[in-house]
Amino acid sequence: MKIIYFSLGWLFFFIGAVGVVLPVLPTTPFMLLALWAFSKSSQRFHNWLYHHKFFGPPIQKWCKYRVIPIQAKVIALSFMFLSMLYLLLFASHHYLYTVSASVLILYGAFFILTKPSNPPES
Repeated sequence: MKIIYFSLGWLFFFIGAVGVVLPVLPTTPFMLLALWAFSKSSQRFHNWLYHHKFFGPPIQKWCKYRVIPIQAKVIALSFMFLSMLYLLLFASHHYLYTVSASVLILYGAFFILTKPSNPPES
């Protein structure tokens, strides 16, 4: 079973790494999934990712404070808005698909907006 989690950890890590250069693919959620998978399979890689020079700080902020940086919020909400606009104006699916997708997008936006943008000051 550990090999499955270990493989998932690397899969999520590589998808998140691609997200660094592709703005439509979020990085941190995939790194959080990788961290979770590594926690089930390899303490060594879990610690490596958690303390990584580039990926570590956003992961640590999320784990400690549930923070989503303002730049990530703006990008995520912009793409959510564009996706919903496309669904409403151009998609030719049954209306239930559009309604279902819109509800999920709105829930995602609500989730993002209810998280703080900065860690609390000590």
